[in-house]
Amino acid sequence: MTAAPSRAHSFNAAAAQYAAYRPSYPPALFDAVERLSARPLAGARVVDVGAGTGIATALLAERGAEVLAVEPGEGMAAQFRRTLPHIPLVRGSGDALPLADDSADLITYAQAWHWTDQERSVPEALRVLRPGGALALWWNRQGDADPETPWLGEQAARIARFLGAGDDAHLAADRATRRAKDLTTALDFHRDRLRWSRRVPLDTHLANLATHSAFLVLGERRTAEFVAQERTELLKVFPDGVVEERYAVDLLVWVAG
Repeated sequence: MTAAPSRAHSFNAAAAQYAAYRPSYPPALFDAVERLSARPLAGARVVDVGAGTGIATALLAERGAEVLAVEPGEGMAAQFRRTLPHIPLVRGSGDALPLADDSADLITYAQAWHWTDQERSVPEALRVLRPGGALALWWNRQGDADPETPWLGEQAARIARFLGAGDDAHLAADRATRRAKDLTTALDFHRDRLRWSRRVPLDTHLANLATHSAFLVLGERRTAEFVAQERTELLKVFPDGVVEERYAVDLLVWVAG
């Protein structure tokens, strides 16, 4: 089952903030995609599903891929077109790809697979991929990226207390991956995990948090309340106002027979 529709659609009203503050991906991720899929990105016909504002799409294009973006949300699609007018974009979702059979060398989902209904998105991916093509799924994870960094765990605990539950995007991603594997024995994923970090102003870090769906559905007043409290806590850890965000990108790649 896909995630709650209200959370899935919450990004559309915050597309500009999402584009400005969400983290990108390290070059090593795309090296790993090439290695696990056993094909170069340059010249490959790539379909980036749930493309959002185009963070991953742009990086795929920079590697020489011929990218077609697929995005269901009106707000996200509008931001994509402003940012990347030279890359083709169609409205649609992974549950019903608006594409011909055997038309893609690679289908990618960056932070998006868990928003699909895997009973529909799995057969759709199998339909659209060419023989020898690959399906690549990945997520930037921060909360569990570096368990030896105390402030990350402390922040996750504060978020859980404030929301009354943890931000379960990571759990949703895990469930979606397991469900895909349950639906067909065809999906035998190769896995990799790549660690990276970025240093950003404290306000950028807080704005990034505010673009997560758990806060978008919470409303501006309550989110602003959390952000104010969190700024106070993080200044104790980062008195210079610069936060080192540590991430691990979880990557799964399946190659079609």
